[in-house]
Amino acid sequence: MAVTPIALLALALLVLGVVGTVAPLVPGALLSLSGVLLYWWSTGFTDPSLPVFVALVLVGIVTVIVDYAGGAVAAKAAGASTLTTGIAVVVGFVLLFVTGPVGFLVGIAVTVFVAEFVRNQNAEQSGKAALYATVGVLASTAVQILLTASMLVAFLFVLFF
Repeated sequence: MAVTPIALLALALLVLGVVGTVAPLVPGALLSLSGVLLYWWSTGFTDPSLPVFVALVLVGIVTVIVDYAGGAVAAKAAGASTLTTGIAVVVGFVLLFVTGPVGFLVGIAVTVFVAEFVRNQNAEQSGKAALYATVGVLASTAVQILLTASMLVAFLFVLFF
């Protein structure tokens, strides 16, 4: 099979998708989805086959959900309030621009701890919620890497086999 310029562009988007899962402010899952959609469109909606295409899109959608909800779900699992998780996401996002990924993680941890401590006056419970939120963000990144990498590997099989 001849590799077309559009196929190479789609492949580049999928590679950038994997990189984007760890690079701040780069929408990794959306880049991966864009690569799959671009390639499918360029082949007249024939390659990859419909079942493979649907599977890749579903993996991409799950990755987007994990990206945006991972930390919040973990904080909620530790008992943090919805308000706390919302505030933590906003603070983390702002700090991401100012201090980078480390500030993002620290911002989430500190915000969850302080907000939960104000809410329940329990340092142990607040610490648990902060730890869960921070680990949740890190775990969601690991899951995103695995999912976007699996999309890339599947795409390589489609392209070359």
